[in-house]
Amino acid sequence: MTGVAGRRVVVAGATGAAGRVVCAALTAAGASVIALGSDDSRLAALAAEVPGLTVETVDLADFAAVTSLAGRTGEVDGLIHLVGGWRGGKGLTGQSDEDWEFLSRSLITTLRNTTRAFQPALLASPNARVAILSATGVDRPTAGNANYVTAKAAAETWLAAVAQSFGTGAPDTAAAVTFVIKALVDEGMRAAAPEKRFPGYTDVQAVGSAVVGLWDGRAAELNGTRVSLVPVED
Repeated sequence: MTGVAGRRVVVAGATGAAGRVVCAALTAAGASVIALGSDDSRLAALAAEVPGLTVETVDLADFAAVTSLAGRTGEVDGLIHLVGGWRGGKGLTGQSDEDWEFLSRSLITTLRNTTRAFQPALLASPNARVAILSATGVDRPTAGNANYVTAKAAAETWLAAVAQSFGTGAPDTAAAVTFVIKALVDEGMRAAAPEKRFPGYTDVQAVGSAVVGLWDGRAAELNGTRVSLVPVED
């Protein structure tokens, strides 16, 4: 049994690579998981893959829709935001407005909407956790990745504000944590390229373990932290 056992956890972006692993890890640890996504067929596949999930189809960029969902969901003890997406370009002039709109919607708007909508439930929980995945590129921005790392940096800033709200509203019970990766790798990627070492890549299973472990630490010590999941190379 872990600290997450018996908790109700919302996973936004549940049908992505990290989302599927996190949903499985939380469920295996005894949590009740509410998986959010925008594609009915992908959510159905996830539900078949991880029995016991509750799945909800919602446009996370629509604040009214997310607020309505939060009202129906009721008590929750966690919000794991894994809505992703990557767009790159050739140099600064290759950072298109179309890519920026996509990244802003996926990485920032959905985070703003979910954290605001679920804030009352999280503050009422005796042991609440919020987490996002960010990128090492925020620390070392490049022109070709400017749209992406700027959106990730904005998401980190928003989560820091969530952490501050927890520090004043629920200092001993709620924590917001940023997990940092370079990139993710899973079994399929390794099987497709057995000769590749994927240096610095985080195994997606490690994300699941890190999320489950959030409920094993003290909220006051976790809140506002930025935790690297980048593996140490031999």
